[in-house]
Amino acid sequence: MSGLDIPWRLHAVVPRSAANGPGVRYVVWSQGCALGCPGCFNPETHPVSGAGLERTVGDVAGEALAGAAHLEGVTLTGGEPLEQPAPVAAFCAELRARSGLSVIVLTGFSRAEIEADPARSAAVADADVVIAGRYNARLRLAQGLRGSSNKEYWMRTGRYTADDLAAVPELEITIAGDASVTFTGMHAPGGEF
Repeated sequence: MSGLDIPWRLHAVVPRSAANGPGVRYVVWSQGCALGCPGCFNPETHPVSGAGLERTVGDVAGEALAGAAHLEGVTLTGGEPLEQPAPVAAFCAELRARSGLSVIVLTGFSRAEIEADPARSAAVADADVVIAGRYNARLRLAQGLRGSSNKEYWMRTGRYTADDLAAVPELEITIAGDASVTFTGMHAPGGEF
């Protein structure tokens, strides 16, 4: 099986968002998270099976790359993206090889946990920024892509600074043609990431 054929359990994809990193971004929410941080904004993404869908890495990468001319980058969030390290690694490698899109990964794993695990380390090898650490409701921050102040910016390239992340809008409301409403960002209704 090639990297592009790897199945990937997803909760949702938003093809254009301004509240999930600098610039306009393609956003992928993974399905599945065993960390279960109290107060998490996305508890519906925690079950491994459930409301999500399964797609291949190639399908998701193709969709992101098709819109690359209008995007600054891609943000991976969840659920917990690093509980599916093989598809995340293949996706990020494909983007890096075929585009100038940036990659931001939001994870509940700490930097030390990522560096201690070869699969998780490979998953973030092509990321520009990893925002790492468990969400802690007592340290609620909800800005700069950090739900709580204990979450660490791990700048893997020089593409962004903490100021770039601090400038990201905290809430985005999108109304689709079918009148469905999507809230995303750190101040979305219901809690925090």
